[in-house]
Amino acid sequence: MAKSTDPTPDRVELDDLLEEVGHFGPFQLWQCSLLLLPVIFTAFSNLCYVFTAGDLHYRCLVPECETASETTPYAPEWLRAAVPFGGKPELPAKCDRYQVLPASTGGFVCDDSRFNRSTIERCTEFVYADPSERTILNDFNLTCEENLWKVTLVGTVHSIGQFVSLALSGIISDRFGRRWTLLLCVGVGAVLAIVRSFAGSYPTFISLEFVEAMFGSTSYTTAFILSLELVEPRLRVIVKSIILVAYALAEAILGLLAMTFRNWRTLSIVLFVPGVLSIPLLYTTVESVRWLLTKDRQSDVVNILQRVAKANGRPPLPNSTLDEFYLQQKTKLEAEQRDGGGRKSFFQLVRETCQHRRLLLRIGNCAFCWFTNAMVYYGLTLNSVTLAGDKYSNFIFITLAEIPPSLAINFILNRFGRRKTQCGSLILSGVFCLLALTALKDITWLNVGLFLMSKMAISLSFSTLYIYTAEIFPTNLRQSFISFCSMVGRFGSMLAPQMPLLQALWAPLPMVLFGSVAVLSGILILEFPETTGVTLPNTLE
Repeated sequence: MAKSTDPTPDRVELDDLLEEVGHFGPFQLWQCSLLLLPVIFTAFSNLCYVFTAGDLHYRCLVPECETASETTPYAPEWLRAAVPFGGKPELPAKCDRYQVLPASTGGFVCDDSRFNRSTIERCTEFVYADPSERTILNDFNLTCEENLWKVTLVGTVHSIGQFVSLALSGIISDRFGRRWTLLLCVGVGAVLAIVRSFAGSYPTFISLEFVEAMFGSTSYTTAFILSLELVEPRLRVIVKSIILVAYALAEAILGLLAMTFRNWRTLSIVLFVPGVLSIPLLYTTVESVRWLLTKDRQSDVVNILQRVAKANGRPPLPNSTLDEFYLQQKTKLEAEQRDGGGRKSFFQLVRETCQHRRLLLRIGNCAFCWFTNAMVYYGLTLNSVTLAGDKYSNFIFITLAEIPPSLAINFILNRFGRRKTQCGSLILSGVFCLLALTALKDITWLNVGLFLMSKMAISLSFSTLYIYTAEIFPTNLRQSFISFCSMVGRFGSMLAPQMPLLQALWAPLPMVLFGSVAVLSGILILEFPETTGVTLPNTLE
């Protein structure tokens, strides 16, 4: 009997089919371009509160010397006689003024003789440096030190919403798929952000800030996963770099828009209306083929692969190949279901982990590193608007500083390895933070330069951390430990917005905290093994 000439291979894997339909053709290029939109909207969502809940320059209104109006000058010649000054650079006190003495003559008399400089009074009316700039501070009357916690709470509440979203997005994504999760998060997040712009009170605003963060900050991870699963492994580092650059550029665009639209309500509408308008475009994206395989939906996988082949100008996949692929996937799922009962549960694996002291220390060290990276990364970004000079320009420069390490990460990791890169970037970031406390801080351009270099270093550290964390834990607990460390990291992003409260206690305290914690974490990283070019562990043993 003649031998069969069936060209069907012995085993057909998904990567084989992806190679047949084209690794990176017009279809993948269009899909990846669309998936940059959620990345951009996530950047808007994560840092919008820097400007919507931003602090402002203001001082007491002195009715004896001026009238309240939009044209009242912020710094008239007589101001030093009426209001205390302090800080570096010297600025008028926001809520204090000197006691007014009775005037010996009628009219406005504003000189040293009119004020008792030994007695300070509080005021309730204010003159703003830029009357056109509106944040929740002047809209909801959150002025003076007693209300500072309400302003800083906005960023912390947003981070708590992100914390909740980690669990929420995982449940929705596993149940309904990556694509529907993406559409839900982008659409609902954008709508909530627009509704928030019409908030009439602080409680309403802070409630909407929380629920918006639950949805708006989730789409980045989903878009990231969908993008990586569309391309071959060789191109995944490039795609990751592009996503990181797009995120940094979106942050810079946020700064430019905030500079243009000084009213926080208008800014929110301008930022998030495009999110609603993008839904029809995002609807054309395809579901993750790997997720479809886990749900035994091979027919949907085949339809997507045929669409990819057609768009990339490739011939349709042979029926014999597809039949073999379908049969193998069905057999694999049945085997997993049959053998699932013999596998160890998550809690059994955690119990075994507790018996390995070294692994427990590694988990704690990694969680501390995530906490440090999140706190320093977001802390530097938020603190950039308090630097001397134009706060919008400073914010834009600080966010653009993320681009060089995002582009260079692949070369740096392959050249120096994971451990040296993680350790060096953390220590450098900490040293630059501490240098910003020395006499160098009095030189404006040098102070901003130290901020930029520190932000570049912590951005490189954060990018490395995602890869490094995935490589230092065994496969059967890798996802769980990454999720745990990431959740601990969220506490760092919750703490970062509270830095103004620490600054009120002692001005250098935030930078001392950033610098010392970053240097300590960098030193502790030396306890990690080097994983570059090393076979990753599959089990605890």
